[in-house]
Amino acid sequence: MSRVLVVEDESAIAELIAIHLRHAGHEVTVVADAASAAAEVDRVLPDLVLLDWMLPGHSGLSLAQRWRAQARTRELPIIMLTARGEEPDKVAGLDAGADDYVTKPFSTNELMARIRAVLRRKAPEALDAPVQVGALRLDPSTRRVSHGDQEVKLGPTEFRLLHFLMTHPERVHSRVQLLDRVWGDHVFIEERTVDVHVKRLREALAPVHCAAMIETVRGAGYRLTQPRPSAAG
Repeated sequence: MSRVLVVEDESAIAELIAIHLRHAGHEVTVVADAASAAAEVDRVLPDLVLLDWMLPGHSGLSLAQRWRAQARTRELPIIMLTARGEEPDKVAGLDAGADDYVTKPFSTNELMARIRAVLRRKAPEALDAPVQVGALRLDPSTRRVSHGDQEVKLGPTEFRLLHFLMTHPERVHSRVQLLDRVWGDHVFIEERTVDVHVKRLREALAPVHCAAMIETVRGAGYRLTQPRPSAAG
C-alpha cells in the first residue's frame, strides 16, 4: 500500500513494472522524463522512486543528486534502474544517493524483492505485515480490518488513516502531519478534511466499540491508543 513513482522512458518496461507493483497492492504513477518526475515529487512525496538513469532532458543521476540535496526529499527511497551495469556506474549511482541499483535486463521477482527490502528499511508502515492494537487487527495485504470475528468496513482513505495510526500508536499526529503521511504532502486540501475522515473512521469503528481508540488531543491533533477496559468489567 505504498505510493511508487516509476520514472522510465521505455513504455514497455514501465508498464511491466507498473503491472507487478499494482498486483502487489501499491499505488503507481508512471512518468517518462526528469521534468515530469520532479513535478510529481513536488506534488506528492512518494514512498519510493524507481528511477531510470538515461532519461530525456536531465539524467536520473542528476535528479537523484538534486533530491538528496533537498531537506524534503533527502530521505526519499530511490532504486536506480538502468542498463549501465559497469562497476563505476554502480558506484556513481549509489554515491548519487540511490538506495539500490538494478541493471537491465532484470528479473521482475528480483526487482520486487529489492523494492520490499528498501521499503522495509525506509518505511516499515508500508509493509504488508498485519498490525494489531488490542483486539483491532488490520491486514494491508487483504485490505481487511477486523475485531475478533467482526469485520470493519472502511473506505480507502479511512483504511490508510487507520493503518498509519495503528503503526504509530500512542503518538500524537497533527493534521498537517496526517495530511503529509496519509494523503501525501503538497496536496491541495484543507486540514479540516482530516477531521471529516477521523469522524468517518470513528463511525466505522463504533459497532466494534473501538471508536474511543481514536483520541482528539486538544490543540495538537489525533492519536490512537490502546482500548480501555470496560468499567462494567
